[in-house]
Amino acid sequence: MSNQVGAVPVEISVLLGRSVLPMAQLLRMGRGAVIPLDAHEHDEVWILANNHPVARGEIQIFEEKISIVVTRQANVYDFMAIGS
Repeated sequence: MSNQVGAVPVEISVLLGRSVLPMAQLLRMGRGAVIPLDAHEHDEVWILANNHPVARGEIQIFEEKISIVVTRQANVYDFMAIGS
């Protein structure tokens, strides 16, 4: 049974911030366009597993590599509140 569980793919994503743009502006964007986010430099990020919040983390940059350090468990109610 544990081999089967270990074979299940899980998509991990990190939510850095959000932005609301008019569709016309989005369609005009090309390569190199900058999308402003509502996040600041030292804000915590959301770590999602299959689009479900599982943890919070901090961005670390070391020699051109970006990583996320898990800092605590996610509170799903906090995550739902930022969408409104």
